[in-house]
Amino acid sequence: MSKRSLKELLDEGTGEEIHINFSKSQVEDDSKNAGMCNDCGDHPAEVLCTNCEEPFCNVCFGYIHRTGKRKLHKFEKLGSENGSAQNILNDKAQNGQNAVTTDGSNNEEMEIVEETLPLEESAINNELNNLTEIQKNAKYIPMRLTIEERTLLRLLNAALDVSEYVDHVDCFSLVNKTKRIVVGLREICTILIGLTVASGSELGHKLMQDKELHVHAEWFQQVFEIGRRYKIMNPEKMRSNYGKMVYMIMDSRLAEIKDMLEFDLYKPILTVEKYLEEHNAIKLLDEELLTTATMEVVGKDRSRRDIQNDIRRKEHAIEKLTSKYGEPVRQAIYSLGDFHSYIAANNTPVMEMLSRLTTEFSPDAEKNSADSKFNLGIISGMGTARLTHNHARQYQYVLQSLILWSEIMSNMYLLWKLADDDLLEDQRRYVLGDTGQGLNRMKPSPKLGREMHTLIGRAQRRTGSWVGSSVVHLGDTAVPNSFFFLDKYLQVPRILNPVNSALQMLPKVLKSDESAMSWVESEFGSLELLEKTILVDFFRHAFDGSGADNFYDAGSCIDGRLTSAWNWANNLHKKSYYKHFLITGFIGFDGSVFN
Repeated sequence: MSKRSLKELLDEGTGEEIHINFSKSQVEDDSKNAGMCNDCGDHPAEVLCTNCEEPFCNVCFGYIHRTGKRKLHKFEKLGSENGSAQNILNDKAQNGQNAVTTDGSNNEEMEIVEETLPLEESAINNELNNLTEIQKNAKYIPMRLTIEERTLLRLLNAALDVSEYVDHVDCFSLVNKTKRIVVGLREICTILIGLTVASGSELGHKLMQDKELHVHAEWFQQVFEIGRRYKIMNPEKMRSNYGKMVYMIMDSRLAEIKDMLEFDLYKPILTVEKYLEEHNAIKLLDEELLTTATMEVVGKDRSRRDIQNDIRRKEHAIEKLTSKYGEPVRQAIYSLGDFHSYIAANNTPVMEMLSRLTTEFSPDAEKNSADSKFNLGIISGMGTARLTHNHARQYQYVLQSLILWSEIMSNMYLLWKLADDDLLEDQRRYVLGDTGQGLNRMKPSPKLGREMHTLIGRAQRRTGSWVGSSVVHLGDTAVPNSFFFLDKYLQVPRILNPVNSALQMLPKVLKSDESAMSWVESEFGSLELLEKTILVDFFRHAFDGSGADNFYDAGSCIDGRLTSAWNWANNLHKKSYYKHFLITGFIGFDGSVFN
C-alpha cells in the first residue's frame, strides 16, 4: 500500500470520509489467535457464549451482551478446568448435550444506550467557521461571562476553597447522610452570602434582609451556573473546586434534600442559542457575515500584514452585526469566537501527532521490517506492553486512536453539555462505591454514552477497520461518572502538547549549540534519529495497553488507550531521551508545558 499524506487522510478540501483499508494479513493476522477474544483480538478469552459459539474477554462480552436478545445468551467461563473454547464446542457437538451454563441476565446491569444517531461526516476540517457548524453548535456553546458574572465567580471560588463538603459527605459515618448534606449545603450558601456582604455590594444588604435561604434560590442557582459555564470554557481552571461544586448540585437535586431546603442549586447552562432567543436576535445565526465575525485569526507562518487584515475584517463584521441586532449580541459573537479558538487549541496537538504518524511511518510491513528499530510492533511482556501487535496492526491501532481523540476534542462542548445533563439529572441516584481509588460516586451516563458511540462509529468509518475493543467505560469502577470521563479526556492536549513542543524545539536548541549537537550525535547518530526514536517509543508504548494490572482498567478498550498514554507520560523520566526533553525547556505534563 502506498504511503498516504495527512491531507489525503483527512481530505480537508471536500470533507469526504477517508477509508484506509489494510489487507487482512496486515491488520487481522493476529486477531483470531487461539485463546484470544474473538471481538478485540487483544485480550485472553475468559468467557464462551454458547449461543454465539464465540469466546470473549470479560470486557467485550459484557459490552456486547448488555442489551437486546443477546442479554439472555448463556455463557461458560473458560479456564484450566473447562478447557479451551474450541474443546467445549467440540464436546457439545459430539455429545449433543447442553453443558451447565450461567444465565447472562444475572450479570451486573449497567445502562448502555445503543447507537441510534446517524453517522455524520467528520467535523475535523479547516472549515469550522462555516455557518452550518455555527448553527449546529450554538445550542451547546456557553455564553462568555460578563464583568458582573466574573465578580460572582470569584465569590464562588472563594467559598469553594474553604469548603470541605465532599470530605464530610462522601464517607462512612454514624451521622445520617441526609443531615450531613443539608448542613453542608446550608454552610456553603451562608458563606456565599457572607462573602457578598463583606465585598460591600448592595446585593449583600438585600441578601441579609431575609434569613430564609430559599427566598434567594434564583441567586444561588445563578452563581453555581456561572461556575459550571466558566469551567466548560476554561477546563484548566477550577481543577480542585469543580468536583465539589457539581457534587453539591447533585445532592441538592435529591428529592429528600430538595424538600428540606425548599430549593436546589441547578440551573441549565446559558448557551448562545438560548441567549439570542431571550434577546429576540436568533436570526443572527443566519447571517453569513457571522462566519467572518467569529473566525479564528491564525498567526503561524503568515505575514503581519495578512494578520492585521484579518483582524480588521473580523472587527468590521462584529460592528456591523452589532449595529443591526443591538449591543447585547456582541457577547454572543465573542462566545462563538471562543468556541473556534477552544477547538483549535485542543485539537491542534492531536492533528500534529497524527501528521507525524502518517508522514514518518508507513503501514506497509515491507517498509518497516521486523529487525528495524523503527518498527512499531509490540509484544506483550516486553517493556510495558500488555498487547501483541505487528507493525501494521499497531500503526492502525495508533491511527484510529488519534482520529478518535480528534473527534472527541472537536466535539468537546457537546460532550460537556451531555455530561452535565447526565451528572445533574434527578431521575437516577448515584451509588457511593469503592472503585479501587477510594469512595466515588457511580452514576450511569446514557446521553454521553450514546454520543461516544457515535464518535467511535465515525472513527471506524474513517479508518475502514478497527483494532482492539470498542468498549466505553461509563458508570463503572473504571470511570464512575461523566465528571471522571471529562477529566480524563481533558488530559489529551496536556499529554500531546509537551511532546509536540519538544520535537519542535529540538532542532532550534541543538543547531544553536554545537556541544549539544555533538552530544546527540554521539548517543543517537543524528538529530533525525533522535526525533524518530522519540516517535517510535511514543507510538509503541503510549498505546501498548499498559497502565493497570488487568484488561478491564487498561488494555485496548476506548479508555484503556488513554490510560496507556498516561502511563507513558508517567514513565518519561526513565527514557534514554529524557535529558534531551529537558534541554528544550520541558518541565512536565501538568499546567505550563515549557519554561
